[in-house]
Amino acid sequence: MSGSETCVFCSIVDGAADAHRVYEDEEVVAFLDVRPVFPGHVLVVPRRHVETLTDLPGEAVGPFFLRVRLAAGAVERGMGAEGTFVAANNRVSQSVPHFHVHVVPRRRRDGLRGFFWPRTRYEDAAAAAEVADRVRAAFTDPAGGR
Repeated sequence: MSGSETCVFCSIVDGAADAHRVYEDEEVVAFLDVRPVFPGHVLVVPRRHVETLTDLPGEAVGPFFLRVRLAAGAVERGMGAEGTFVAANNRVSQSVPHFHVHVVPRRRRDGLRGFFWPRTRYEDAAAAAEVADRVRAAFTDPAGGR
């Protein structure tokens, strides 16, 4: 489904590259960011390779952002967060030229100030897998036990 042989996100979408996937369907693939702002930081990418939001076909915008909304709820429930920060870069500061939306769990006084993103790493693959399990489970259980 991808349109770029060298795009890391297309490789994830196609299954050629590993990622901690938390959700996927015919429109999107959502997976943990390898350099999260906070644990549970998810990237939502369209299956079709487009570089920016403005390249996303009009008929795909609504379905894509319905999945982003779903991801925001799942991240909040799965991580026990008070809210989420949802953002996308278009070209400037876009480290991978494949459109993607960041969904970051937030808590009051969590230290995130404006758009300064202090990046971290997961302690190890097991820690990332545990976080992915939590967010993945929240996609399938919209009530989140609440």
